[in-house]
Amino acid sequence: MRKYETIFILQPELSEDDIKSVTTKAQDVISSYKGECLRMDDWGIRKLAYPIKKSARGRYYYLRFDGDSALIAELERRLRLDDKVLRYQSVNITDQPERAPEKKVELPEAVTEETMEETPAAEEAAE
Repeated sequence: MRKYETIFILQPELSEDDIKSVTTKAQDVISSYKGECLRMDDWGIRKLAYPIKKSARGRYYYLRFDGDSALIAELERRLRLDDKVLRYQSVNITDQPERAPEKKVELPEAVTEETMEETPAAEEAAE
């Protein structure tokens, strides 16, 4: 199975029921084609770069899943037929490396709590 991510933009004035129907349809397509939905994020309403169907804003959704090419074809077909969807794009991310968790920045060994406390006192003595 390959890893995919799809971002789709919905009309901003949709009700919660309409939004839920579109997202459940997408998840149903994935499950019916024996795929696995890994993540579904609502990115909220954002300004579009250019108006689409006389709409300057859109509600963005991010969908990450595992599946095959038949699943992608069916998902994109259903998104294309739905009038509530302004745009969509699917990308194969199988070959991209996983992101490593961000590391905390450590202070150098020379800078410790003792030297940090001494620094203001040394500055006052110099004045």
